[in-house]
Amino acid sequence: MTSIEKQIKKLGLVLPEPSTPGGNYSSCNTRGNHVSVAIQFPIKNGEFLYQGKLGTDLDTEAGYQAMRLCGLNVLAQINKYFEVEQMEGLLHADIFYCGAEGWDDAPKVANGASDLFVEVLGEKGQHARAILGVHALPRQFSVGLAVTLVLRRRIPWIFA
Repeated sequence: MTSIEKQIKKLGLVLPEPSTPGGNYSSCNTRGNHVSVAIQFPIKNGEFLYQGKLGTDLDTEAGYQAMRLCGLNVLAQINKYFEVEQMEGLLHADIFYCGAEGWDDAPKVANGASDLFVEVLGEKGQHARAILGVHALPRQFSVGLAVTLVLRRRIPWIFA
C-alpha cells in the first residue's frame, strides 16, 4: 500500500480507479521533474457524477464534493505513477467550473480539492490555483481539475 493510499484510508476515503484519457492525450506527463496531470472530472470508477450547472442543477456543497472527487482522481493518477515521497509538492491547480448566471461561490467549490490535497499530502499539498468559469465542460460536468506538481528529482519520461 502506498503512502497516498494509507493516508486516504486513514481519512476514511477511497481512492477511485484512475480514469483513462477520453482522447489523444496522456493522463499524466512528465518533463524533467515537473508533472502535469490532465484534467480530471467527477468520475467515480467509470460513473459520471455531478453533471449540470452550479447554482441551478447543483448547489455549492455538491460542487465542493464534486471538486473533492476530482481531487481524488488527481491523487489516483499521481498514485499510479509516483510515490508521494518522490514529490516535492503540488505547484498549481487549474480549477474549472460551469456555473449559472449570477452564481458566485467558485472559491468555496475550489476548496473541495484544495482542502483534500492538504488533508492527504500535508505541506506537499499546498499550491497556487486559478479558478476559471467556463460555458460548458465535456459530458456536462460541473467541474474539472488539472494539476502540476514537482518531483524531488528528474525521472524518466512518462507519457501514459
